[in-house]
Amino acid sequence: MPTALRRISMVVDRPTYDAIAMLAKKDVVLLSQKARDLLLEALEFIEDAGLEAIVERRLKSVRKSIPLAEVKRRFGVK
Repeated sequence: MPTALRRISMVVDRPTYDAIAMLAKKDVVLLSQKARDLLLEALEFIEDAGLEAIVERRLKSVRKSIPLAEVKRRFGVK
């Protein structure tokens, strides 16, 4: 049956295969589904690390805070 999902073939060492197989068995899912879930989780970690780096860079470049009274004055809020 055709699928819209793309396939990736990879070669892993025996300990990696065994670890993924053990996790798949524990979660009662297919080996390929567990491998996909682990890849997605790794991508999220990489994305989070990149976003964290952006936040850290912005925090270092932030100017000192503007007092609330000044903000209200600038926006004409009473």
